[in-house]
Amino acid sequence: MTVRLPITILLAVFALAACAPSEAPRVSYGADVKPILDRYCSECHQPGTAGYEASGFSVATYEDVIEGTRYGPVVIPGDAFNSNLIILVEGRADPAIAMPHDGHQMLGQEIETLKSWIQQGALDN
Repeated sequence: MTVRLPITILLAVFALAACAPSEAPRVSYGADVKPILDRYCSECHQPGTAGYEASGFSVATYEDVIEGTRYGPVVIPGDAFNSNLIILVEGRADPAIAMPHDGHQMLGQEIETLKSWIQQGALDN
């Protein structure tokens, strides 16, 4: 009986692990994130545009996105909830600075893609 108890516990642990949700698919900056930023942000956030002049934030390159604004980072790798990019696109910031402007709103799945990318470390992949 004492031999079966540890085996039973071990089998229960393996069964729970098998039922656990699998890890989210890897999000690619180049294939998944950059097209979203291009669609919603590049019109205003690259050198020579109003959004860039106001904030210093550019989405022209991965390095620009990671560098953030003249006021600080926009992306905190591993922390989507506190990343300003997510705060802005989810509408958790003051409506005057919510992004994107002009009534364009990101789809929920696009926001989820950005959040997953940030949670996964905001890699240049």
